[in-house]
Amino acid sequence: MSIGRVLLSILFPPLAVLDQGCGSILLVILLTACGWVPGVIAALIILNRNN
Repeated sequence: MSIGRVLLSILFPPLAVLDQGCGSILLVILLTACGWVPGVIAALIILNRNN
């Protein structure tokens, strides 16, 4: 996981997981809509899981 991807996931979580698939994007969008922090945590977990 690169530093740019981490910063992107902190600033705009759905954009960071754009290339991870439709399910990941929808999950992060839903969690970001519920609150910014859950969206960031989900994006970081999804990005870390694939490495």
